[in-house]
Amino acid sequence: MKLIVAEDDMRIAAFLERGLRAEGYHVQVAGTGPEALAAAQDAWAAGEAGGEDTLLLLDLMLPGLNGLEVCQTLRAAGVALPILMLTALGALEDRVTGLRTGADDYLVKPFEFEELLARIEALARRGRGLKPARSPQLVLDDLVFDRTQMRASRGGQLLSLTARELALLELLMSAPGRLFSRERILATVWGTHEDPLTNVVDVFMRRLRAKIDEGHPRPLIHTVRGMGYRLEAAPPP
Repeated sequence: MKLIVAEDDMRIAAFLERGLRAEGYHVQVAGTGPEALAAAQDAWAAGEAGGEDTLLLLDLMLPGLNGLEVCQTLRAAGVALPILMLTALGALEDRVTGLRTGADDYLVKPFEFEELLARIEALARRGRGLKPARSPQLVLDDLVFDRTQMRASRGGQLLSLTARELALLELLMSAPGRLFSRERILATVWGTHEDPLTNVVDVFMRRLRAKIDEGHPRPLIHTVRGMGYRLEAAPPP
């Protein structure tokens, strides 16, 4: 799926682009209203011709054309791309105006990256059925995470993990083999109030790796340099 990120704050745009690319999305950044409008129109035309699905993340305060004007213009032209408005304007009347203008959803800044992903996923699967129920137990190789008891074991041996380490492990085990960016891990386990340049993720991953992988012939935690981490069982030799 392609995401158009219409955001004029380049620091926020860069953060979103890195995090969303790490989640597997194709990302195009537009820094002005006219750029966002053109990108959305092109994506809609490509989709009509059999191209990939596209979703527009639309900041309200854009130069050239604001987000409401972009949204109004797209809807008036019959462009039906899903639109998620991202804005610091969180008053009820602002949210109502955004939705009545044609936005499909509205997320107020500052938001947590995990919530943004959930909103994107909800819009993407709208009309495609319900999300499956969450499993009470996660298993990868001989590593077991019990969500009910909030404890983990490997090879039948209970692991001594802190609450933060448990949250980190649960995230990794929720999608074995999936690459989790540092931005996604920060947003989910620590919250977006943390500095995205901090090394706290790397510190905790080293601690978690020591507790999970030390003494075992096959490591489960893997680092993808410059991108993030994944939990994956290597095939036996």
